[in-house]
Amino acid sequence: MTDISNTKERLPRWMKSQLPSGENYSKVKRLITEHKLNTICTSGNCPNKGECWNAGTASFMIMGDRCTRNCRFCYVQNLIPEPLDWDEPRRLAETIQTLNLKHCVITSVDRDDVPDGGARFWAETIRKIKELNPNTTMETLIPDFHAKKELVQIVIDAKPEVISHNLETVKRLTPKIRSTARYDRSLKVISYIAQAGVVAKSGIMLGLGETPEEVLEAMDDLKAAGCKVLTLGQYLQPDPHLMKVVEYITPEQFDIYRKEAYKRGFRYVESSPLVRSSYHAERHVNA
Repeated sequence: MTDISNTKERLPRWMKSQLPSGENYSKVKRLITEHKLNTICTSGNCPNKGECWNAGTASFMIMGDRCTRNCRFCYVQNLIPEPLDWDEPRRLAETIQTLNLKHCVITSVDRDDVPDGGARFWAETIRKIKELNPNTTMETLIPDFHAKKELVQIVIDAKPEVISHNLETVKRLTPKIRSTARYDRSLKVISYIAQAGVVAKSGIMLGLGETPEEVLEAMDDLKAAGCKVLTLGQYLQPDPHLMKVVEYITPEQFDIYRKEAYKRGFRYVESSPLVRSSYHAERHVNA
């Protein structure tokens, strides 16, 4: 989910966040630079990275920083990617070990340029992390792999504790903001994950022009697919060329959505303006 990088307009008071600081924060930042790793925390300029890094949680982005898709909400570059760096899983695993992270979230760019969409690279990354960090829990925030079950299964077989795939928005707005992904295809991916007995998680950005009724419909669709963990946060325009914010959703409305999600049976719900996909991710393992 998109974060507050490059937002120039005046934000409502509830969107203000403290600058990240702290000993662990500085250590994580240094090691990420030294080991030539990418994090969605920094790529998206997440407002919660200080809190997460100091709590022993970090979100890493694998397979480079260039995406083969061109979604209208995402700040990641849409360029021809570099070849996959098969040494990256080792470096990432060693960084997690050095940081003694309790929980890590791994996400990636889309790699439609390789035949398996990067599924085997995902599996190798998960295995390397588990090999060096047997006590570290893990969430993988994966692409849709065009809903090819055999590719999703490769990630499932590597046995991360949580597998997440973001729906991103409501059905009506999906064609406007997602370049290749489809609403129903994303639901299929979540269903595959849930049917395999893995904790399935998803996230939705708000403020793109969706109605409350559409948000509730998306919740119903996710729950029917087997999703157990749901995150809801405010979309912010990361670049002038991307989708504009239609509305800033109030904290009170986010609280209403949280209650509605729990009514529907979700096990964990994170719902507030500053929430991003990986916020409080360490708690979701227990779903």
